[in-house]
Amino acid sequence: MATIELFNTLGGKIETLAPVDQKALRMYCCGPTVYDYGHIGNFRTFLHVDVLRRVIRQQGIPVEHVMNITDVDDKIIRNAAAAGVPIAQYTEKFERAFFEDLDALGIQRPEYISHATACIPDMVSLIEQLAAKDIAYQAEDGSWYFRIARFPDYGKLSKKDFDGIEDGARVDLDEYEKDAARDFALWKAVKPGEQSWETALGTGRPGWHIECSAMATKFLGENIDLHAGGEDLMFPHHENEIAQSESASGKPFVRHWMHVRFLLVEGKKMSKSEGNFYTLRDLLLKGHRASAIRFLLISVPYRHQMNFTFDSLIESTNAIDRLRTFHQRMLKGGFSQGCDQALSLLTGEARMAYTIALANDLNTAEARAAIFDLVRAANTAADTGTLRSENAAEILDVLNLFDAVFAVLEDKDAAITRAALAWAEAEGRIDEAAPELVATLAFSDSDIDALVAERTQAKKTRNFARADAIRNDLLAKGILIEDSKDGVRWKRK
Repeated sequence: MATIELFNTLGGKIETLAPVDQKALRMYCCGPTVYDYGHIGNFRTFLHVDVLRRVIRQQGIPVEHVMNITDVDDKIIRNAAAAGVPIAQYTEKFERAFFEDLDALGIQRPEYISHATACIPDMVSLIEQLAAKDIAYQAEDGSWYFRIARFPDYGKLSKKDFDGIEDGARVDLDEYEKDAARDFALWKAVKPGEQSWETALGTGRPGWHIECSAMATKFLGENIDLHAGGEDLMFPHHENEIAQSESASGKPFVRHWMHVRFLLVEGKKMSKSEGNFYTLRDLLLKGHRASAIRFLLISVPYRHQMNFTFDSLIESTNAIDRLRTFHQRMLKGGFSQGCDQALSLLTGEARMAYTIALANDLNTAEARAAIFDLVRAANTAADTGTLRSENAAEILDVLNLFDAVFAVLEDKDAAITRAALAWAEAEGRIDEAAPELVATLAFSDSDIDALVAERTQAKKTRNFARADAIRNDLLAKGILIEDSKDGVRWKRK
């Protein structure tokens, strides 16, 4: 077990991460705004939070993890109105898709998932506490705003200088320019055509920022161990959370802040105008595997900006194939009894290097490197006959430790891709799927097994023409056959 050291955005340095009550680590992560399908930048953040919670649990520390679902905000209201449906009907589709995508990427579910619309009373109560201190005030239209001039520490997370705050200058939008230091909306008065709630504050709906403060304190208390999210949320969202929460409670809101850096695509900021905007489903329909996407998005440590490229995605696919092939080789066994001491020592060193790397600010790159060094050494030992049965058992133990965090050894890719194709067909988007992908997945595993068995029999009877024809037919459908001394294996491209 190693102490987890993690960079704290608030303090600007690496600090020990541990639960303040020495029991469970209480963490909050900003969840999705369910107005559209999640893109790979969103999922990079959720994946690194998943890595963190897996590492914490691997250290034997229980986790109480809360994630919100923003199911009412400006974008949702605008999009639902354009679609001519109630916001609950509009958001249900994208919320369902979000959780399907989480599952496809192997992201563990938080212990608590809370919808904004289910916590309206909690938000109203928090705003009332702020109003009682004259920190929240009501504007002429009935909306309520947070008076940031009353919170001297405003800017302490984002390290922005807001000395020239103009008291009473307001901003109504949920998302606004990155340097605006203005009183922000806590509660928005009802507008024609918008869904609203009757409350003691008046008829209206919450602003975006208040929901996270209300949910975090409701489930985790007034002082929580860790808050995570993408770096784009640092200001204004997280800054506003701090101001609201600490003004109401008079206590520090969060001990440790974790922010995941932006993702670039082929060296450019991801945007629809650049033509480089990808959801998980876009990549699945192109024929890329969910496991390779997961492995790639966590390959670069969370505090480093990542450049997503399709070449690197292919490399990630190949890396997973190497890991899975090696894992199966160790499982199959057949090694002579005993233990090679040199390899046993190297296995212990790889285990230690892996553990230390993750405990050191979640250095996923170094953790991966330690495992691949072990794979290379063990394969060489197996090829030369020096790997023994006890070595294989030790190596499998390290692989299990690795997979408890990276979660890529079990092959669920074909089922996930089939689900993506079924979704595309239902949505009338099957034309976006790669034709060879459609052809490949039309072939079931049992169909492939039958052809592989027929090919094996054809080779035994020296019907090499038929054996070659089967190999070529499978290859055309994206199925690769590998003949080895351990037998015949196949895999989908």
